[in-house]
Amino acid sequence: QVQFVESGGGSVQTGGSLRLSCAASGFRFFNNGMGWFRQAPGKDREFVAVISRDSATTRYTDSVKGRFIISRDNGKNMLYLQMNSLKPEDTAIYYCNAFWYDGREVQFQYDDWGQGTQVTISS
Repeated sequence: QVQFVESGGGSVQTGGSLRLSCAASGFRFFNNGMGWFRQAPGKDREFVAVISRDSATTRYTDSVKGRFIISRDNGKNMLYLQMNSLKPEDTAIYYCNAFWYDGREVQFQYDDWGQGTQVTISS
């Protein structure tokens, strides 16, 4: 059974930092690209950052470029997201998943979403 367990969220002030973690299991982690997605109230889920299976390539949505860093540890089946210079618009529930690219947009691979971790940034 595919499982994702996100952690590390919390409440911080504008300009602060958080480090999110994702423990993945139930599939071949090392052979899949991985990504972070987020969803704010009233909005669709959007991709935040993705990383290739060998960590050679990373991509970020425009709004977080220069502030967030995605990384992974294939030996531990762990995915991370270092978030710096946080802004109120980063407030959302953050999820991790494997990803694939359909030629236009980043898409999640599995329907087995974890509970996510809440990130709240105050002004």
